[in-house]
Amino acid sequence: MSTTSLPRYLFTGRFLQVLLHLPNFARLYWRLFRDRRVSILPKAVLVLTLVYVISPFDVIPDFIPVIGEMDDVAVVLSGLWLFIRLCPPAVVRETVYDIAARVEARG
Repeated sequence: MSTTSLPRYLFTGRFLQVLLHLPNFARLYWRLFRDRRVSILPKAVLVLTLVYVISPFDVIPDFIPVIGEMDDVAVVLSGLWLFIRLCPPAVVRETVYDIAARVEARG
């Protein structure tokens, strides 16, 4: 496998930034999930996404190399994206600012 076939961001600081912010993303999703101002629909999308990940059912079976795992990644990323899009923007913004302030306060 050559480096030209890998996504470009793997060799920039962008990929590392995403990895370093994973705990903050987890905090964001958890806080939004627990927030009473977020309706049941986005919460259902998040729960169904997590159920899909742990369930033995797959759209494309995992024994098919690469494609089998990629459909799981696509479903998870789509579910997480849709969850954020369905949450009220003001609540998302407030939660992001709160998480950022706490991270900055810790140093």
